[in-house]
Amino acid sequence: MHHMTLAEIARGLADKKFSSEELTKTLLARITQLDPQLNSFISLTEDLALQQAKAADARRANGESGALLGAPIAHKDLFCTQGIRTSCGSKMLDNFKAPYDATVVAKLAAAGTVTLGKTNMDEFAMGSGNETSYYGAAKNPWNLERVPGGSSGGSAAAVAARLLPAATGTDTGGSIRQPAALTNLTGLKPTYGRVSRWGMIAYASSLDQGGPLARTAEDCAILLQGMAGFDPQDSTSIDEPVPDYSASLNGSLQGLRIGVPKEYFSAGLDPRIAELIHNSVKELEKLGAVIKEISLPNMQHAIPAYYVIAPAEASSNLSRFDGVRFGYRCEDPKNLTDLYKRSRGEGFGSEVQRRIMVGAYALSVPVAAGSRRAATAAAE
Repeated sequence: MHHMTLAEIARGLADKKFSSEELTKTLLARITQLDPQLNSFISLTEDLALQQAKAADARRANGESGALLGAPIAHKDLFCTQGIRTSCGSKMLDNFKAPYDATVVAKLAAAGTVTLGKTNMDEFAMGSGNETSYYGAAKNPWNLERVPGGSSGGSAAAVAARLLPAATGTDTGGSIRQPAALTNLTGLKPTYGRVSRWGMIAYASSLDQGGPLARTAEDCAILLQGMAGFDPQDSTSIDEPVPDYSASLNGSLQGLRIGVPKEYFSAGLDPRIAELIHNSVKELEKLGAVIKEISLPNMQHAIPAYYVIAPAEASSNLSRFDGVRFGYRCEDPKNLTDLYKRSRGEGFGSEVQRRIMVGAYALSVPVAAGSRRAATAAAE
């Protein structure tokens, strides 16, 4: 059963070939057996999973149906889950149990998904190899000496190892797309605002977006269908109907115009990757797509802009973790200043501290004529 995709699981459950409870027990046993080598999970939620699986089976017995009803998934460990540790891969939140569900968690639970656990990640989503996690690096199941990518590396590793069919991730600057590429999966960063950020612990609020990781485009469409939608609790949520993402998966590409930015093929691109991309473009052309080379002349500014915006927002967002209200608190602080300094110094890892410092530096630039140029220069 562990080789099945989300779509195949939905058909199997509908045809009563197996129950959600049977599937859940099989996958939990597989995780227990194999994950010690992969370290893809931070927390397993066996009791919750079995409870949700039994509820899903009861709903199907009462005539309900749905592509996600009874489907096992896992959540990246920055989606708040009520009563369950939500650590963000950090010592700072190692003892934090969220008092509520993130909107994504609540929507998927309402659709009938079964939560097997919370997956490993770079600390506060800061990293590209899943190596900054307080709980240790996740491993790439295709080669245990390789990283699965980050920051959603735990979700990617778990899906690639067939521990579960799909998982949630988040993407600020590539944190779904890169792990998907490194583990031979399909990953999607949806349009900003399509998926609610409420209850998703922030790194950089204007860039973070939740999305799916799965083995196929069809599975990503199914999972995104359950995740997407307007949320009045998120001021950046898009108030637009959610289309049927699966409806056009097998549509014709005849006449579809696809732009290929020439700036993407710079001297820094590995020739082997360039060849694979060109071969893929040729296949799209054979299927009827119209390929056109385009130019994005401002691409050179993307990374400098990211390293101003993301660390600046991180510096602001992470200021709430101060040892006072929740999360890690140092022992025997001498005074309030000592509490702040040691709690943050001991609770945050080195990569998070570096980005906070870069962000604080960028935010210290006076808002005046030329300040944008100064901030960009500081990041470069």
